[in-house]
Amino acid sequence: MELELNVAQSRSEVTAEKNYRLCTRCIIDTTVPGVTFDGSGQCNFCQLHDKMDRDYPLNEEGRKKLDSILADIKRKGRRKKYDCVLGVSGGRDSIFTLYLTTQRFGLRPLAVHFNDGFGNPVAGENMVKAAKKLGVDLRTITSDWRESKDLKIAFLKASTPDLEVATDIGIATALYGVAAKEGLKYVLFGQSFRTEGISPLSWNYLDGKYMKAVHQQFGTVPLRKWKSTDPGFNLDLLEIFYYAFWKRIKVIPILYYYPYVRREAEEVLKRELDWVYPGAHYYDDLYQALMNYVFRTKFNMDRRKFNYSALIRSGQMSREEALERIKQVYVIEDPDVIRLCVKRLGLAKEEFEECLARPPKTFRDYPNHYGLIQKFEVPIQILSRLSLIPGSTYDKYFHCGA
Repeated sequence: MELELNVAQSRSEVTAEKNYRLCTRCIIDTTVPGVTFDGSGQCNFCQLHDKMDRDYPLNEEGRKKLDSILADIKRKGRRKKYDCVLGVSGGRDSIFTLYLTTQRFGLRPLAVHFNDGFGNPVAGENMVKAAKKLGVDLRTITSDWRESKDLKIAFLKASTPDLEVATDIGIATALYGVAAKEGLKYVLFGQSFRTEGISPLSWNYLDGKYMKAVHQQFGTVPLRKWKSTDPGFNLDLLEIFYYAFWKRIKVIPILYYYPYVRREAEEVLKRELDWVYPGAHYYDDLYQALMNYVFRTKFNMDRRKFNYSALIRSGQMSREEALERIKQVYVIEDPDVIRLCVKRLGLAKEEFEECLARPPKTFRDYPNHYGLIQKFEVPIQILSRLSLIPGSTYDKYFHCGA
């Protein structure tokens, strides 16, 4: 049996190597699920970038759109202590967004951080220093540790790459919950497709039904019931409807409208806010060390491919530099931090290795809303354009792999 498996695996590897292609513009290749190439050899993720570049232009039209958004935020926040909620993690992108919105846009955000028990102390200090220097209130929403840990273990056992789906949902519900509690109509977050890209659907699938299906099968701790101002890990279609339609809360990726350059942002943050680089992109969350190790060793995934590709397309990294960097194991995979994460989950080394040994799966192996989502393409596109759901939602579910 083992010999047959090895022979089959070898044939698969030979076939993959024979059919290997690399985008002529970025570093997306055939290891990325859902990739296709046009006649010039450019991948569909490059085409998506160009589409979003047109949807969120940085010209006069884009500036007018940004001015309109800012005016509406200020108008709806008039006579309130805050005019919006802004998610922060302590990393470069979120702290620069906090600086940008307060110092250049004149907004009065309430900074909200979601703590799931794996925060990087360096990032934590960055948030505290930035909030103090900018005169911004910082509110931390701490998850129920039992729930957070149980969800992480459940997804390790589920054997899919979506190891951060619960954290992503927790962040979203924390921001929605605070906005609902404060009576605010805008949630901002610091993400830019020009510097991060959009991950393939099979590498990062966000779906409340899917998360609960995995937890029901592999979890052991009951999740708290939903409350509008304390949603916990509950964000399914009904909850989204409540926040988007009933409360009319809009979600704005504000950096989509701004010529965001990472190196320039770092210089500003270090000079103005005494910001310290956490050690790697996404390393405001220590659990990323374990996740990237699992991605590489189990799923043959390297998320730097779509991160670096975005930087290449926006002229912030050369293709040659990106290709050279991905030859090396990502520095975020610190063995000591990985062991710390496993220990913090309460898993024995053998239990963690057993999770790694399970056959790889995807979200398609569990109940989810993907089929339903596909039937509502036009409404989702409209909702994205109206910012009643994040603007990238439509492109994520319809242009990032089937």
